[in-house]
Amino acid sequence: MTINNFNPTLWAKALLMNLNDAHVYVQGANRDYEGEIRQAGDAVKINSIGRVTIGNYVKNVDIGSPETLDDSQMTMLIDQQKFFNFQIDDIDKAQQVPKIMNEAMREAAWGLADSADVFMATMLDANVDAANILSAATAVGTDAGNDDAYEILVDLDTRLTTNNVPPQGRWVVVPPWFEGVLRKDPRFVSFGTSQNRRNLAGEPLRRISNLDVMVSNNVPVDGAASVIIAGYPGAVTYADQIPPGDTEAYRPEQRFGDAMKGLHVYGGKVTRPHGLAKIDATPA
Repeated sequence: MTINNFNPTLWAKALLMNLNDAHVYVQGANRDYEGEIRQAGDAVKINSIGRVTIGNYVKNVDIGSPETLDDSQMTMLIDQQKFFNFQIDDIDKAQQVPKIMNEAMREAAWGLADSADVFMATMLDANVDAANILSAATAVGTDAGNDDAYEILVDLDTRLTTNNVPPQGRWVVVPPWFEGVLRKDPRFVSFGTSQNRRNLAGEPLRRISNLDVMVSNNVPVDGAASVIIAGYPGAVTYADQIPPGDTEAYRPEQRFGDAMKGLHVYGGKVTRPHGLAKIDATPA
């Protein structure tokens, strides 16, 4: 590829596609307001209404005037801005024309997605309703007396149910060591079911206690503990954009090569803190 063949629209779309594939925490958010952002500094207004009162109907008795619903508005700021800027020397480019640029763009997408996931993980950790913070599990393992990893997930799911969180789309993000403890649990590998065999083969654990299990190295930490967060898409929203015109190919003035730079803007907002739950978990 030469700079003359560069199509910024196609590369921006490809970058966003690779971004979506690499996200973890972002997968747990809704993206209902994505189309409303164009650039950094945008602010998205999120409106919500209070609960509707349910009354008893009595035949031939007026039901009275309609209730005036409480409403509220919160703002999601698109205040995160990350960029990449790399160049490929003409000598390297001549040897593997499309491969190097494609690989570099995948690396750029991974780096941007990793930054966005760290942002989301930190935001979620800071905004869980205080009533939904479970007592810490200080020794998670498979030995007698250890905290049981499966039971921790059940407790998180139960807390969401207690708060009337819809069962659809619930998720939890765990660190690799926690997933490893689950894989040692006989309930997931020892009964010869088709799912047990897939677990033994190393396939994702998928769904446990009504939670879609995702694994990330960006799980927040609190001292030696990992902060395991569960939730559902209605609790948090996320929006991002590769602004039009901000993915650009150019020739560096002091180099013989093609360069690429791009900008990723995004933001997130916890809209229903009661729809999240968390626990500090430490391996035994």
